[in-house]
Amino acid sequence: MLLPPAGIAAHAMAVYDTAGRLLSAASGIRQPAYGALLCPYNVFLIGISKMIERFLTQTKFTSVEDFKQNLHFKVPDNFNFAYDVMDAWAMEAPDKLALLWTDDEDNCIRFTFKDIKEQSDRAASYFSSLGIGRGDVVMLILKRRYEFWLSMIALHKLGAVAVPATHMLTTHDIVYRNTSAGVKAIICVGDDYVLEQVAASRKDSPTLKTLVSIGPNVPEGFHDWHKEWNGVPPFERPGLVNDNDDIMLLYFTSGTSGEPKMVAHDFTYPLGHLTTGVFWHNLSEDSIHLTVADTGWGKPAWGKLYGQWFAGAVVFVFEHQKFTAEKIMRKIEQYRITSFCAPPTVYRFMIHEDFSKYDLSSLRYCCTAGEALNPAVYDRFFELTGIRLMEGFGQTETTMTLGTMPWMTPKPGSMGMPNPQYDIDLVRADGTSCEDGEKGEIVIRTGKGKPLGLFKGYYRDEEKTRQVWHDGLYHTGDVAWRDEDGYYWFEGRIDDVIKSSGYRIGPFEVESALMTHPAVVECAITGVPDDIRGMVVKATVVLGKDWKDKAGDDLVKELQNHVKRETAPYKYPRIIEFVDQLPKTISGKIRRVEIRDKDSRKKD
Repeated sequence: MLLPPAGIAAHAMAVYDTAGRLLSAASGIRQPAYGALLCPYNVFLIGISKMIERFLTQTKFTSVEDFKQNLHFKVPDNFNFAYDVMDAWAMEAPDKLALLWTDDEDNCIRFTFKDIKEQSDRAASYFSSLGIGRGDVVMLILKRRYEFWLSMIALHKLGAVAVPATHMLTTHDIVYRNTSAGVKAIICVGDDYVLEQVAASRKDSPTLKTLVSIGPNVPEGFHDWHKEWNGVPPFERPGLVNDNDDIMLLYFTSGTSGEPKMVAHDFTYPLGHLTTGVFWHNLSEDSIHLTVADTGWGKPAWGKLYGQWFAGAVVFVFEHQKFTAEKIMRKIEQYRITSFCAPPTVYRFMIHEDFSKYDLSSLRYCCTAGEALNPAVYDRFFELTGIRLMEGFGQTETTMTLGTMPWMTPKPGSMGMPNPQYDIDLVRADGTSCEDGEKGEIVIRTGKGKPLGLFKGYYRDEEKTRQVWHDGLYHTGDVAWRDEDGYYWFEGRIDDVIKSSGYRIGPFEVESALMTHPAVVECAITGVPDDIRGMVVKATVVLGKDWKDKAGDDLVKELQNHVKRETAPYKYPRIIEFVDQLPKTISGKIRRVEIRDKDSRKKD
């Protein structure tokens, strides 16, 4: 059985408040009096915590215009999220629940803000004893283990650079990251596969000095976190931990082609996520928030760390070995989750579940990001829950740049409107601004300075940085259009746009049309070279389990006709291939480039 760190209480299906009162044997936390909102639009529920008043000149907003005109940050010198937010919570609300951790075996460990401070102090002292200090680069391969949160806060306290990484990396992947970033230490889960890959990377990683395992297995050559950290001296805060422009985080982008780039964020990056958690997620101090994401990617910073703890919400973590919609929905029911965020793929699987088997009445707010949301998924989820999905958009290089805020009425399939901390525009290939209804590239104007939340650049790669950030514009590489109300609509990556018979066809619009057919669970639209049309549209389709035995010419024709009815006929897929699964990056993004490459090899 998994054991909590010293001084932390573990409860199997039961959590108690500081007075020893049983909060809930089923859920593990006391609930507010309100449940799901079965209303035509989401209501702005949050009560702003006093923490937010320290960093914003205005903390409550009632309209798009109010938000646009009056969102202004107060950025302290030498800001450090660990000290200025987490330790401040520990001082002012020490017994408030901060982190609720569970796993597949129904183990439950709760951390108050006081616990987070004490345990992160101990971790910082332990890391310091291993020679880790300001500016040192530390890779974290920790899945969804609670040690990830302790490590992140501890590394912030030391002024070190955290490099979150997925547990699916091979030795080659780890060596590439070690040598590219100058990794000094790796802290990892004690799983055999991860330990083997990490250990094998050592001989080809000259900067790598220290390996730490959190268990259960701790092979020779690895430090034993839970054995060794008990004897460390009390933590003493260093004299100067960081400047605001010091690098705090390095993320390796998943990359649909080529080696991943190193995205560098400075110590003000968490402040950029204040709008993510407080306003987009609509969180308050009585929220229990679950974001479905592995800690090896940027999404946990969006949904399981910074913005949520600015709001004073409970971060709910579910450590599971294999994703199923049924598992997630059971946890929402069991622990009475109030706020939920997941990529559209998760919602696509959820809506195929029998909702009558679950009590999801605690949910009052749901968001989605990571890829474009098909309107059919939005409509079905609303039909089943009465909750409208609030979509957001951003990149590893940014925080949330576009979003649907609580004071907005969502439009199914739209990313929402610009987050006013960024100067967002749509531009043509010549750099001029697009009109409403015209497709263009999403860019961030930086002529007045780097906005809060935007990356510093690609670490150690000025050339790649200049390719995307020049002449006062950061180029996202994403194509969208803006309607007359100011809502943005995603079309695809620049290199995903299909040119066929003189038409420019965005993959997302065809995918959205296909997704309205009950047979389709997932799909990817790509272009296939054609001697007459230049390119023709191809759909690679994953069918629902009740439709798999119907795959064939008749279903191909049915899906083609369906798309012709749902959107302009010239967009219909002339080629349809049925597959069991779509190729994806290890972060879950569809690799359309792999489908295109496979088709090109077939043609050759």
